[in-house]
Amino acid sequence: MQVRWIPAILTIATISMAALVGVAPVGEAQAQTRTNHTDDRRLPTSQAEVKMSFSPLVKQTAPAVVNIYTKKVVAERQRTPFFNDPFFKQFFGERFGGAFGAPRQRVERSLGSGVIVSGDGTVVTNHHVIDGASEIRVVLHDNREFDAELVGSDERTDLAVLKLRGVESALPAISFGDSDAVEVGDLVLAIGNPFGVGQTVTSGIVSALARAGVTGQDYQSFIQTDAAINPGNSGGALIDIDGKLIGVNSAIFTKSGGSNGIGFAVPVNMVKVVMRGLISGDLRRPWVGASGQAVTADLAASLELDRPHGVLISAIRDGSPADRGGLRAGDVVVAVNGLPVDNPNELKFRIATLELNHDAELLVLRRGKETVLSMPLEVAPEKPARDESVIDGNNPFSGTKVSNMNPALADELGVDTLTEGVVILGVARDSLARRARLQAGDYIVEINGQKIDTVARLKEVVKSGERSRDWKIAVKRDGKVLTGEFTL
Repeated sequence: MQVRWIPAILTIATISMAALVGVAPVGEAQAQTRTNHTDDRRLPTSQAEVKMSFSPLVKQTAPAVVNIYTKKVVAERQRTPFFNDPFFKQFFGERFGGAFGAPRQRVERSLGSGVIVSGDGTVVTNHHVIDGASEIRVVLHDNREFDAELVGSDERTDLAVLKLRGVESALPAISFGDSDAVEVGDLVLAIGNPFGVGQTVTSGIVSALARAGVTGQDYQSFIQTDAAINPGNSGGALIDIDGKLIGVNSAIFTKSGGSNGIGFAVPVNMVKVVMRGLISGDLRRPWVGASGQAVTADLAASLELDRPHGVLISAIRDGSPADRGGLRAGDVVVAVNGLPVDNPNELKFRIATLELNHDAELLVLRRGKETVLSMPLEVAPEKPARDESVIDGNNPFSGTKVSNMNPALADELGVDTLTEGVVILGVARDSLARRARLQAGDYIVEINGQKIDTVARLKEVVKSGERSRDWKIAVKRDGKVLTGEFTL
């Protein structure tokens, strides 16, 4: 039996809208400080408390969780059992396969969930719920239906923002909580439309925090819960006991395709930052400008730390926020604005949830002593200029789109922002570069013994070498330098 990580989205052929049942509209949840929230945590002390129901909480929040139906047109090649039959090819030729294998359009429908976060019809959901959709339809808890337009989508955090059309009166909405105040063991409810059966509420606890390596996104610090999350729950709400949104359900860990009690939600503090950026049209994140690794037990012993924790900084880019903030190689970053970090993903996540043009307070262990540093929060710069170019001519790189790597591009691609050099962004079909087996993501290191450090240098060396049929090139792929010889 194979273990699969899958998004909690359901792809369907047809589904009945009548499966949705309406309840009372959302009311305002009472405001509460983080300190009070912590002080109020306690176990039930009587049989009456054990019998208490989540029903009032569900009535308060469920009307703000919606079902999202998407439609997209995909092209697929029509197949025939005789397509590769040598007998038919002998009499009808290769055109036989072309005639019967012509692409045709197919409509694919999918189902997911979303959360109304503003009475004007602003909805937050997952990127993978609406990715590629040509039509988006939103159905409310009371069976009202609205067409929706995509405001913006961010694949890197798996979040998207929709705006409902034709909203004439205020809609029920869930207010934001504070995911940094969430603790393991807190009671939570997950609300969505699993398997298209209609809106469903499941309960559980927060099982873990700051989970990484769950999906392909590079900003990962998921809230893990044992509240049942199934396909169709993607984009649904994870709420706390105060009726506040603390996360957007995103993925499940499953062996069978159903819930195994391990679900993941994007923390609401990341949701707030991404939503503001998508609505304003300016989604930019702070960068650190340093690389590091999690502190293992062996590293903790060598650094004379009391326990393994924090991120050991190994390299810093000159002029970066980390450099100007006083961070140095060998420092161990253990907290950002008072919140602990234990691995590079968590450090990256913490910085990405902060506002630009402010300062972040870093708690650092330097030679065994605690030091507090103030690091400016800025976007990654476009230095050097990308100089994106398409290489042509009679050379192994003909058909590639290349660029100078800089921190901004590295941040977009989700790679180490300290990376430098000339990177291949794409390779055209039926090109010489494709024949040379070059790939997007390769870094061009050398051509005929000459080092390549800029796109301008690449063009110069390629042009001067086109009189030769023999080429010797070196590229860096997945951290390894590969060399090859090609004759054109």
